[in-house]
Amino acid sequence: MSARLLFLDPQAAADLLTFASRAVRLGDGAVRLRAEGGVLVTTAAPLAPRGLLDATPTVLGLRVSQVDPEVECDLVVEASGLLAAPDDARAVVLPETALTATWAGISPPRRGWEQTGTVDAAVLAARAQFGVAAVADALPTDPGDDVVRAVRAEVWGQPDDALGGLPLGTAFAAFALGFIGGAEEAVVRRNGPWTRLSLSRGHVLVRGSVRAGLTAVRSTGA
Repeated sequence: MSARLLFLDPQAAADLLTFASRAVRLGDGAVRLRAEGGVLVTTAAPLAPRGLLDATPTVLGLRVSQVDPEVECDLVVEASGLLAAPDDARAVVLPETALTATWAGISPPRRGWEQTGTVDAAVLAARAQFGVAAVADALPTDPGDDVVRAVRAEVWGQPDDALGGLPLGTAFAAFALGFIGGAEEAVVRRNGPWTRLSLSRGHVLVRGSVRAGLTAVRSTGA
């Protein structure tokens, strides 16, 4: 029998499958499942760079739900491989094999977040729709995969004043993953290079740039 995730009620299982169905169409189509102490954290990456020269920002979508306290796991799987169990509405069947994903190896902190502001959900929806139109307008006829990625990186990576300087892709992730459901103020919190945008339906996490490379040469001795 394939491994399963057992939730406390059928609605929680259905919510995971809905989240997974949206993640299929975004990014690499993978989700990370981390369960411990009765809490399941499900993460997808609507936007993430593929290689050192890729300017796409790292933007993650995250949902938290309650599962059977005995369930413990930390794995990345194809979102399309998560299936409703035919004999138990509270269970979700896992794929036979796990995956590797570069973005899954960069975990945001769990503690130490400080609130820095809010963003209206209507603003998020409007900016997401603006970005979708901007991507469509910038693409030539019959573009190749490299061109599509370059255009998406350019549009979604732009800092947006309406979002307090966050990349426009923040709004795209919230919109595409179904986190925007009505009138609401999304709470913005920061922790080091990470920013978290929290809505009632889920969280969007954005990893800012981190300085890398050689440090300046310093003289030593007398």
